[in-house]
Amino acid sequence: MAEITASLVKDLREKTGAGMMDCKKALSETAGDLEAAVDWLRKKGLAAAAKKAGRVAAEGLVGVAAAGTKGVVAEVNAETDFVARNDQFQSFVATVAAVALDKGADIETVKKAPFPGAGKSVEEQLTALIATVGENMNLRRAAGLQVSDGVVATYMHASIAPGLGKIGVLVALESTGDKAKLGEVGKQIAMHVAAASPLFLDVSSVDTAALDRERAVLTEQASASGKPPAVIEKMVEGRVRKYYEEVCLLEQVFVIDQESKISKVIENTAKQIGAPVTLTGFIRFALGEGIDKGDKDFAAEVAAQLGR
Repeated sequence: MAEITASLVKDLREKTGAGMMDCKKALSETAGDLEAAVDWLRKKGLAAAAKKAGRVAAEGLVGVAAAGTKGVVAEVNAETDFVARNDQFQSFVATVAAVALDKGADIETVKKAPFPGAGKSVEEQLTALIATVGENMNLRRAAGLQVSDGVVATYMHASIAPGLGKIGVLVALESTGDKAKLGEVGKQIAMHVAAASPLFLDVSSVDTAALDRERAVLTEQASASGKPPAVIEKMVEGRVRKYYEEVCLLEQVFVIDQESKISKVIENTAKQIGAPVTLTGFIRFALGEGIDKGDKDFAAEVAAQLGR
């Protein structure tokens, strides 16, 4: 068998863009035959996936799944919105959410988990899907909530299929009370979260650094008024309260009635069902948020492909 040298691995990587370990395995499987190794990688879908890996994947779908006292939300990205309408891609995202619900929402655990009916891991199935569909894809993130007694309600905004869409939300309500009523209120609050984009659950959970930055900005703004320090302090505290109402879920005004704070909605629900209700957490995934899409220069992109 031919020696698998570092130089040979390097040549194969340059030809295919595949990972080093995949290249070494391909060369081992093909007795060091470079062209046969290229074909081996292509058959496995690894070369095709690697060539596309540098392209920005900021479209795709968010998926939600819930059962009993737990729920999960997951995001899988692709390059174009067109792929989100692909049945294979939709099925993949729905299955990823189901796997996360079963195995836990740690993204690395999800990647390594068996993909039902495929004889492959979730990550390997994604590689095969990339080769089939022809776009770069990324299993970006997953998260979950669980309660000991109560419900985890879900909501999907801009849904294109059950549990699939652009903004996925989970809301966890802990209570021994009527689960049907809890689920109804939980979904309404989840709809609120989708619309209002809270950053924190309550005042106590506000990030100290974020609050300090906000207070510094507000103090400087108030100081520009030229008013006495005592007045400025009151102005700042009033604006800090306003900040809490903007970023804390329990302090926000319910978008459905435009009147009650979410904390009051929870209080009223407890009275209706005759049992304490605690909103213990929420998760909001918006498709593509935080991904640097970059500024595409089409002319430069074409020139680069032509080697100019």
